[in-house]
Amino acid sequence: MSDKNNAEPEGMEYLQSLPRRWVTVYIPLGILVFVLLFPFYWMVITAFKPASELALHTSNPFWVSAPTLEHFKDLLFNTPFPKWMLNTLIVSVVATVLSLACGTFAAYAIERLRFQGSKQVGMAIFFAYLVPPSILFIPLASIVFKMGLFDSRWALILTYPTFLIPFSTWLLMGYFRSIPYELEECALIDGATRWQILVKIVLPLSVPGLISAGIFAFTLSWNEYIYALTLISSSDMKTVPVGMTTELIEGDVYHWGQLMAGALLGSLPVAVIYSFFAEYYVSGMTGAIKE
Repeated sequence: MSDKNNAEPEGMEYLQSLPRRWVTVYIPLGILVFVLLFPFYWMVITAFKPASELALHTSNPFWVSAPTLEHFKDLLFNTPFPKWMLNTLIVSVVATVLSLACGTFAAYAIERLRFQGSKQVGMAIFFAYLVPPSILFIPLASIVFKMGLFDSRWALILTYPTFLIPFSTWLLMGYFRSIPYELEECALIDGATRWQILVKIVLPLSVPGLISAGIFAFTLSWNEYIYALTLISSSDMKTVPVGMTTELIEGDVYHWGQLMAGALLGSLPVAVIYSFFAEYYVSGMTGAIKE
């Protein structure tokens, strides 16, 4: 026992030495932060650089000598970027709500109703998420065209859940699994219906999981490219990722200032959501994979 007690301080003192902290903590962490944040830094300085600095290779590429908002002005007033943002927001929000609703019902039925073959159904739903969108967009485009929804927001709202629902279901299945069955059994004895149990017991306890699934679904919808490129053709109906790559790139001419300004504005909604709900996101992911 005495030897064990004497060994513990040595282990705790391993990082007390300043050189060891630099080698094991500060330097690796600094490299990681630099690699992760440098693209965003480059995006920001390019968005604020005037056209003259972007054209001259003699200026400092890592700093802005004369910041300007001309690229943001051109983007907001001379391009359909505001409409792209509105389209992306509407599609992402509606698709996320639909996917969360369907994923919640599916996950609750699979995990809590205990019907025969529920595990196999859960695995099948998860495997559906693994199917690449590059394979699905061809038959989906044909279906959307026959339904008369081509080149409309509904084309994206109804196709995005094909890859959002499977992951949301799998994530919520793991979170519902962590809720004790005894709570539902007591509620059933007291005369509660399944709907009342879901709304008043399961969902309030699953808020972190719902937020986590919602953030993931919203992020995927916001950044989706293949379906939006295939199912939308008119400029006013495009989303931000498709609009920027098809309207702001003319042949071999790249409008870097507007592209970086659009990337900066387009990434703000997702960054704000993550900053407010990061704790719930981590908690939801932990609850989904801990079993």
